Amino acid sequence: MSYDEVEIEDMKWDEQLQAYTYSCPCGDVFQITLEQLKAGEEIARCPSCSLYITVIFDQDDFLDAEPPSGAGQAQPSEVIVH
Repeated sequence: MSYDEVEIEDMKWDEQLQAYTYSCPCGDVFQITLEQLKAGEEIARCPSCSLYITVIFDQDDFLDAEPPSGAGQAQPSEVIVH
């Protein structure tokens, strides 16, 4: 049984992992790759424990999708030097 159901819009893109992520209660993150979503996979697993979540998404939105660029990452702030 899935730990939870999470909409893809509530997940964050992790550029380093090349995966959508969502916080796991164990302290790690659930992960699902763009390739898995394109293939219709809906289970995001945590690499540190046995929990997994069901990801709610429309597969048609991911068939031709490219990895998000900079999504979920903090943007550098402007620094003013005096």
